[in-house]
Amino acid sequence: MKKIIIAIDGFSSTGKSTLAKQLAKKLQYVYVDTGAMYRAVALYTMNHNLINIEDFDAEGLISKIKDIKIHFEFNESKGFAEVFLNDENVEKEIRSLEVSQFVSQVSTISAVRAKLVEQQQEMGVNGGIVMDGRDIGTVVFPNADIKFFMTASADKRAKRRYKELLDRGDENVTYARVLKNVESRDYIDSTRLDSPLIKADDAIAIDNSDMGLEEQFERVFSLVNSRLKG
Repeated sequence: MKKIIIAIDGFSSTGKSTLAKQLAKKLQYVYVDTGAMYRAVALYTMNHNLINIEDFDAEGLISKIKDIKIHFEFNESKGFAEVFLNDENVEKEIRSLEVSQFVSQVSTISAVRAKLVEQQQEMGVNGGIVMDGRDIGTVVFPNADIKFFMTASADKRAKRRYKELLDRGDENVTYARVLKNVESRDYIDSTRLDSPLIKADDAIAIDNSDMGLEEQFERVFSLVNSRLKG
């Protein structure tokens, strides 16, 4: 059976990564979390003093892009691939709210996007891949075999993200701060000039505001299965 490219786009905290991992595991496909790649670049900027709350040194980051190397390594004990930045496992660090506050700004830089898009396209050259992000169906793989666009209310997404951060032990986070971050990322992602977050014309919209993970997976997998058979 032909191995296809599955593109999953959508707003932050809509469960894109969870869904993509489920599909990849079911189909025995490669899963690529492009959002994690941008988070790794954001972490790099923070670690090299190129970004702070009031100032973002975009030119400084652009000059250092050549020094940024990102790859994934599958962790059998955890059941998913972890992110490595310049050969260092940064899976935990990139999920912090601090990184979340800057990742959308980093994602607006054309030079950053060009570098990562090139890497992403190389990963999917032979198909058999599930990739999620903000511009997979519009820029990275405009000819993907099937595309999904995930959405949910800002309140529901903030509550999910807040619980996730608490479960990870981040006791200093507040719901209000998380909601503000979600809304800010929505605005930046949707209004940036380079590859803004938009639904591809041929993408299937999935609003999971009131949908459980199992129901969501069954619905999406049914659509993918139909495409594979079709």
